[in-house]
Amino acid sequence: MIRLFKVKDQEQANRGSGPSKKQSAGELRLHKDIAELNLPSTTAIIFPNGKDDLMKFDISICPDEGYYRGGSFLFTFQVSNSYPHEPPKVKCKTKVYHPNIDLEGNVCLNILREDWKPVLNINIIIYGLNLLFTHPNDEDPLNQEAGHVLRDNPKLFAKNVEMAMAGRHVGGTLFSRCMK
Repeated sequence: MIRLFKVKDQEQANRGSGPSKKQSAGELRLHKDIAELNLPSTTAIIFPNGKDDLMKFDISICPDEGYYRGGSFLFTFQVSNSYPHEPPKVKCKTKVYHPNIDLEGNVCLNILREDWKPVLNINIIIYGLNLLFTHPNDEDPLNQEAGHVLRDNPKLFAKNVEMAMAGRHVGGTLFSRCMK
């Protein structure tokens, strides 16, 4: 028995690494999802803590069409060990004038809440976020004011988005410039 441990110790020394950390099922699934990502050209993934910490990462979306064309929007993803049985927590770090994203960065995307299913993955969430910028939804808005303006006066909505992305005030709220 002692000899067996010596062989294992020698193998680890030859590999130059210590004992490996056991990954949770959520980490294994997330690793698979990230390996299979097929990001749109408008999107980039960033690992602020390096690729050793896949459970927290950022997504940058730079729409090339629609109201938000030319903007740059950063989202943080926090994935729990229970993934894929529960969705990641997603927040928008860029203050944006949007009917489906409130001023605190909460995102109204049905697949992040009531319509989440374990068969969904990170790629689908990213495409859903991109879709929010090309087709904002005014039917069930998280930001009520932006939703009403989009529904009742699309020209004013476009002007408000442009002003917000330029770092100006809209409706008493100061936005940070997010133009590329």
